[in-house]
Amino acid sequence: MVCDAPARRPAGRPVMEPAYPDLALAPASPWGPDDEWLECVRVRDETHDVRSFVLRPLQPRCFRYRPGQFITLRLEIEGEVLNRCYTLCSSPTRPDTLTITVKRVPGGRVSNWLHDTLRPGMRVSATGPAGAFCFPPGPVVAPARGQLYLSGGSGITPLMSMSRAWADLGLDADVQFLHAARSPQDIVFADELKLLARALPRWRATVLCETRGAVPGYDGLLGRLSLPLLQAQVPDFLAREVWCCGPAPFMAAVRALLAEAGFEMARYHEESFSFAAPPAGEVPAADAGVPEAAPRRFSITLRSRGERFDCGADETLLGAAQRAGLRWPFSCASGICGTCRTRKHAGEVEMKQGGGLRPREVAQGWVLPCCSWPLSDLELDR
Repeated sequence: MVCDAPARRPAGRPVMEPAYPDLALAPASPWGPDDEWLECVRVRDETHDVRSFVLRPLQPRCFRYRPGQFITLRLEIEGEVLNRCYTLCSSPTRPDTLTITVKRVPGGRVSNWLHDTLRPGMRVSATGPAGAFCFPPGPVVAPARGQLYLSGGSGITPLMSMSRAWADLGLDADVQFLHAARSPQDIVFADELKLLARALPRWRATVLCETRGAVPGYDGLLGRLSLPLLQAQVPDFLAREVWCCGPAPFMAAVRALLAEAGFEMARYHEESFSFAAPPAGEVPAADAGVPEAAPRRFSITLRSRGERFDCGADETLLGAAQRAGLRWPFSCASGICGTCRTRKHAGEVEMKQGGGLRPREVAQGWVLPCCSWPLSDLELDR
C-alpha cells in the first residue's frame, strides 16, 4: 500500500539541518581542473610527529582519483610560494573529502608549517590528483595476482589508500602488507591496520620496528627488512606484485633484496617524492632513436632577468640552466610539483609533465623546465 500523507515528526524533536546542505539536495559535481581551494575540516594526530589533515572543497564536489595518487599543495609561507606533493591516504570510495598524512621533518618548511599552522577552517590551494603509482589500473575488481605492499615510515600513505579502497568495496584482495617503523610509537595507522585485517579475509599486515622504543610489552618483529625476514613472512613473494613506498634508503634496500632473490622487476612499483636532481641526457620520445652527429642547440632568453643561456635539444631547460650556473627553484624535477613553472613568451618546447600544470595553464603558455626540451629558440619569463 502506498501512503501519500506527509511523514509526521514526533513532537518536540528539532529539525536537524545538514551542515553541508547541498549534499542533501543533489549529487555533487566532480572536482575539476579549475577548482583549487580546499578547506581544512579536521586535524588528527597519528603519532607524535605525524598528522592527518582532512580537506574538502569550498563547494560540494566529488573527488575522482585512483588509490595511491597525490595532490600538490601551493602555499605561501613567509612571502615565498612553495609547492609540495602529498599522497592521498584517503580512498576515492569516500569522494567528498581528501586526507593527507604529513610527517614533521626537521627543518622542513612546509611540513612544519602544516603541523604548526593549518587548522580547521583554514584554506589551502591544491592541484591534482595526479600520479601513476596507483592500483587498480583498470576496472575495479580484485586482482588476479597476490599483492605485496612494502612501506617505511610515512610511505604507508598510498598503500593505506589502496587498502581502504579494498575494504570499502568488499573485494577479496590477496594482500601481504609489511610496514617498517623506527619504534612502536612511530607506527602510523596502527589501530586501523588491525581493523583492516578483520575486515578483509586475505589482507594481512606485519609491522617491523627497528627498536622497542618506550612501549612496554611490545612483542612484535624487531630489526630491519632483509631477504630472510621477507622469505619467512611472505614465502610466496616472488609470485606477487610489489608496491613499495618510503624513504630513499628503504626503497634502495628493497630493490637490492628483490634483485638478490631473482624477483621479476617488471612487477615492482615504487613511489618517492624525494627532491631528486633533474634528469640529464633524456631525450623526448619523439626524438628517441634519431641519429644525429651533434644535438642542435638553442638560445634561451629569460625576459625578467635579462639573461640567456644555451640548451641542447637533448637536455631539459632546467638542466641547461643549472649547467649555466643559474639558480632555478625546483623540487620533484619530474613535472609533478610545479615549483619550477615559468611562462613561455616565444618558441616551442616538447613537455612531458606529470600533472604539475592544469590544462588551462598549459594553454596560457606555462611550461615546466624540469620536463621540457627546446624545439626552437625560446623566450621565458623567469
